[in-house]
Amino acid sequence: MPRPGLVILVTLVLAAAVACASSTAGRSSSPTSPSTAGHEAMRMAAPTAAGKASPAQVRAQFEQLLGQHTLLTVRLMRSVVSQARQFRQAAGVSLQDNTDALSQLVGSAYGGAQGDRFKRLWQQHLTDLFLYANGVANRQESAKQIARAALVADCDAYGAWLAGASKGRVRASDAAAGVRIHVEDLMKQLDAYAARDYAQAYRIEREAFEHMFTAGAALAKASLTPEVAVGVDTPPAKLRSAVAMLLGEHLELIVDAQRATFAGSPEFQAAAAQVNANTSALTEAIGAIVGPRKAAEFQAAWADHVEGLMAYTTAVAGKDEAAKAAAQQKLATFVVRLAGFFSGIVRNQVPSVTLAAAITMHDTHLINHVNAYAAGKYAEAQQMELEGYQQMLGVANTLVDAIQRTVKPGLPVGGPQTGGGGTATGRDD
Repeated sequence: MPRPGLVILVTLVLAAAVACASSTAGRSSSPTSPSTAGHEAMRMAAPTAAGKASPAQVRAQFEQLLGQHTLLTVRLMRSVVSQARQFRQAAGVSLQDNTDALSQLVGSAYGGAQGDRFKRLWQQHLTDLFLYANGVANRQESAKQIARAALVADCDAYGAWLAGASKGRVRASDAAAGVRIHVEDLMKQLDAYAARDYAQAYRIEREAFEHMFTAGAALAKASLTPEVAVGVDTPPAKLRSAVAMLLGEHLELIVDAQRATFAGSPEFQAAAAQVNANTSALTEAIGAIVGPRKAAEFQAAWADHVEGLMAYTTAVAGKDEAAKAAAQQKLATFVVRLAGFFSGIVRNQVPSVTLAAAITMHDTHLINHVNAYAAGKYAEAQQMELEGYQQMLGVANTLVDAIQRTVKPGLPVGGPQTGGGGTATGRDD
């Protein structure tokens, strides 16, 4: 089931963002050219120094890295329980790379010394999560409790650090409480996973991703003076964040489902349920822009896209070359359909051929990911996941830029008042 809170957020942000874009049209830069849009849709995001990035860009970078941190940590902790040693090594390298990038971004936003202090705190936090995972794997309740106490101390230390680094713009208790939610999410999902309650484990994983992704805005804002921080909360920035979260989440949930294919039916079904929930959330968000009929068209095309990716995954697991070829052929037809849909809703501000290239690249990342994972090439699989996640965030940027220029006439009538457009009437031509 879709989460009403997220759908309401996306709907409200859509209305505000388009209104803002309309009121500032005379002052904005020229529309993105087709070639620029294509490059943006396929580029990889990279941390940028705070002095060279806008507040909205700093926010986006924190969101991307914190969301990714959550998923990498979840998978590393699960590898301890499942005793997947080879995968654990590759996951550990990815998590360290994420920590390095996050620390670099903190340093650019708060100063080099604060970046170094953050890195030491974050590394300790990860060490204690790993100790908790060992306690779960060995069924040692005392070890779990020791690790839990250490993690609470880590949260308090983080709160004290952020209060100082932000020059009092954030209270230590509030910062500690926020990271404590993150830690509790990680421990709960692992407990559920170890108990083979996969439905609960994957549901909490998705919630944990969303908690940390959205926490990026607060971390970015705390690094800025009040006068500059308003740039973090502009409607366009919120819209970009909401769309990026849903599309990035889609990529990562497909990765989960692909890997779960090799773990057995119960785990796969739990992972697939979260893919479906993400599709529902995306559909409602699209519906807030273009109305229910077009939303249904999107849902059918997106579901075909997802099923094509999973058909390919099943063929890989079954070592069925003919089925792999058939799945790839179907995916190619779904690309054309999806690209045409997206180009249509943005009134061809982004050409269909550009969007088709971006969707094809998305599919290629996931195809290459599952091929590598099935072959036990876990470092390569991790790299495909990273590149795919970043590329989807680029797609979100391109779509949001186009939406802001084109969809004001199609916004749901009364969307903000009705709380998500469920009873509103939008453009549905």
